[in-house]
Amino acid sequence: MRGPHSAPNLMPISTLFFDLDDTLYESGNGLWTAIRDRMSEYMAERLDLPRDQIPALRKQYYETYGTTLRGLQKHYQVDADDYLAYVHDVPLNTYLHPDPKLRELLLSLPQQRWIFTNADEAHAERVLQTVGVSDCFEGIIDVRAIDFACKPEREAYLRAMALANEPDPQRCVLLDDSPVNLAGAQELGMITILVGQNGFHPAATFTLPDLYKLREIMPQLWTVFE
Repeated sequence: MRGPHSAPNLMPISTLFFDLDDTLYESGNGLWTAIRDRMSEYMAERLDLPRDQIPALRKQYYETYGTTLRGLQKHYQVDADDYLAYVHDVPLNTYLHPDPKLRELLLSLPQQRWIFTNADEAHAERVLQTVGVSDCFEGIIDVRAIDFACKPEREAYLRAMALANEPDPQRCVLLDDSPVNLAGAQELGMITILVGQNGFHPAATFTLPDLYKLREIMPQLWTVFE
């Protein structure tokens, strides 16, 4: 649905940025919980942090830096490659499956489509392959591609736009399950779509329960080049 604060955007949309985890697939399937558990295990095993303090520390890092990794890099100088390989070492086939309906939706969109994730490319590629949509995107903009900036940092969106060769934020849409990430994009002038929620949210131009409702919520995406 459209938020009551928003006004129709008259600019033609040319670039769509899709978040990965809990956006491209249904949230609540257990995958992100498994990844979060691996984050906690990393902090306990690699950094010897007290387990009872880890949830609060992860929350603090997420709210302050945008990702747990960003906080760990600043405070513990962790190796990003080691961390990312560890936390994403989960059996994707347990949680994900091919999604022909999503594939059809993505391929029907006339805009350029990019994955824009705070995770790394290796994890994103595994997710896309498991869901069966690897060839539905121009590419993956991951945490390394934007030099470890991350949503919701302003620099992350600017670098993503540069990689997509898109100079105008008003011609961009960000689809994400995180209101915090959407707020950063909204400040730049992007259209923002909160995935996994109904009703009004101040960070979102639109909200929708899942990506399958995209044509219903924003049909102008399919007519923008007519």
